[in-house]
Amino acid sequence: QVQLIESGGGLVQTGGSLRLSCAASGGTISSYSMGWFRQAPGKERKFLAALSRGGEITYAYYEASVKGRLTISRDSTKNTVYLQMNSLKPEDTAVYYCAADRNPRSSTGYGRAENYDYWGQGTQVTVSS
Repeated sequence: QVQLIESGGGLVQTGGSLRLSCAASGGTISSYSMGWFRQAPGKERKFLAALSRGGEITYAYYEASVKGRLTISRDSTKNTVYLQMNSLKPEDTAVYYCAADRNPRSSTGYGRAENYDYWGQGTQVTVSS
């Protein structure tokens, strides 16, 4: 069973950047599809980005409203997935979670939280105006 630990959150001003990390243990991260979600107070968990399992070709998927500002990547040597976030806005304030999915998915499946088997504890991101 894979364990996920997020880090890199914090307080940043509007327009700033953060890079979140998701370190995995108990499993090889390239064997899983990896996703990033966020949840703001009083709101549902929202899909942000996902990376298909490692193979000849790796596909990245993004929620439309964040595409261009967020970049998901994987470093298999460190067993870690990253989420680079640029041009941050106050509405990006939330707890950010990474998640791992054991199963292959169609492109439409990556955005569904219920498809992910393992979750980290989350890291808080606060963007000040």
